[in-house]
This record gives sequence, structure tokens and C-alpha cells, in this order.
Amino acid sequence: MEELLQIIKEMDIPFAYDHFAEGESPDPPFICYLLPSSDNFAADGRVYLKVNEVHIELYTDLKDLSVEQKVESVLDSHGIFYDRLETWIESEKMYEVLYSFEMEA
Repeated sequence: MEELLQIIKEMDIPFAYDHFAEGESPDPPFICYLLPSSDNFAADGRVYLKVNEVHIELYTDLKDLSVEQKVESVLDSHGIFYDRLETWIESEKMYEVLYSFEMEA
């Protein structure tokens, strides 16, 4: 978890785990990250290697390629293979770019 926090800090974008407290959300861009599941390696009924699924959600009010490049550059510099998914959230009037990957716990 400490390694993940260091990686997110390198992006130099405000961030919070899962969500910001009500009324404390910064102006976009900002990041919410979470660990929604695991894909552990097990044998003989024991976990030998803990692997977390990681979601880094980048929120922007406008399509901002430079901010996306900043996030991707940090992930690339750490050799992280990620999948990327983008969506427009109509109710929030924001773009969400989701970066998902696995990381050893």
C-alpha cells in the first residue's frame, strides 16, 4: 500500500481513497483510488502471494490530455501495465478516466 501511495503522490494531483468527504472535494482534476478486489495466488489452502486490483479514477471537468499523460507517465515509469477506460458522467458533468491494474500487496 505504501508503494501505491508513493506512485499516486508522484502524479501531483489531489487524491483520496474511494471519495472525498462531502463538501471537501477539490476542483478538478482530482483522483480517487480504491482496491476493489484481490487476485491472490494460493496453493495448499494458503495465500502465497497477495495481489490487489487497483483502480485509479481521474476526474476532470474538461477532456484534459495533459493530465492524462501525467498519470500515464508515472504509471509507465514504474513499469505498470494498466487498462484504461473513459466515460462521461452526465450527473456530475465530469469525465472519468479509469486506470486499472494489479499490484502485489
